[in-house]
Amino acid sequence: MQSQATSHILMIRPVNFGFNAETAESNAFQDSKLAAQTKDRAQEGARREFDEMTRQLQAIGVDVIIYDDAVDPYTPDSIFPNNWVSFHASGTVVLYPMQAENRRLERRQDIIDDLAKQYHVAKIVDLTHFEKEGKFLEGTGSLVLDRMNKVAFASLSPRTHPDVLAEFSRQTGYRTVSFHSADASGKAIYHTNVLMCIADTFAIVCLSAISDPDERLMVRQELEKLNKRIIDISLEQMANFAGNMLMITTRKGQKLLVMSTRAFESLTPKQIDLLDDYATLLHFDLSVIEGNGGGSARCMMAEVHLPRK
Repeated sequence: MQSQATSHILMIRPVNFGFNAETAESNAFQDSKLAAQTKDRAQEGARREFDEMTRQLQAIGVDVIIYDDAVDPYTPDSIFPNNWVSFHASGTVVLYPMQAENRRLERRQDIIDDLAKQYHVAKIVDLTHFEKEGKFLEGTGSLVLDRMNKVAFASLSPRTHPDVLAEFSRQTGYRTVSFHSADASGKAIYHTNVLMCIADTFAIVCLSAISDPDERLMVRQELEKLNKRIIDISLEQMANFAGNMLMITTRKGQKLLVMSTRAFESLTPKQIDLLDDYATLLHFDLSVIEGNGGGSARCMMAEVHLPRK
């Protein structure tokens, strides 16, 4: 069985980070008040947060593979590489269709070519042709993967289309579980990974974001079938990125649950005690990245599950 977590994490150091107006319409987690902030100020803060997070991850024993973003073309959201690519233990690399045109420029063949020097790349599944049809599936933002059991959970939204989901399933062999979700104001949640995190033996999920009771029960039952202990978070906790966590490991196999400080501070003492039984909790101040980008810790990490050469 494939392991759920890896110690090999791809991250992109920002060069031109800032508020992306192209993504703001469907991403309620972006703070529009920051749109007027100078790009220099946002970039400086994001770079500082990124460098501190990667420094601490490397210090604890995570293999963080860092690439610098390119100055040209302009890609303000390149700090979130998990939306354009995913890497699988079968040697498969999947490329995803993205809604915002300026986010499509984040896809970089040079990164895949460089990784292929150390890792075995057996095939590339390219789903990006769906962009011409206006259909999107934004990587492990749209998909929350139970890699151990090959099940993909997906909350349908303007960025997560059922046709692309079906093609992902056909090409990769993942069984899919799709549903609908909304935030406290009734707006469709743009990415599944803000309401759900699946680890090896537990899952963090905001069940109250799934408004249809049949779908909510179905998601709960699917997680229970996969033997996941469900840790239910509130809509308010979800709004503070408590669903946007990722379990990774150190090179020695120590389990880490990575999140932002904002997410950590939204948790109850009981939830912290419970999660602490499963993994070491690591949190980082990502307030500039969260406010401008509308994504948090999980979105910044693309797990490299490819087999080593």
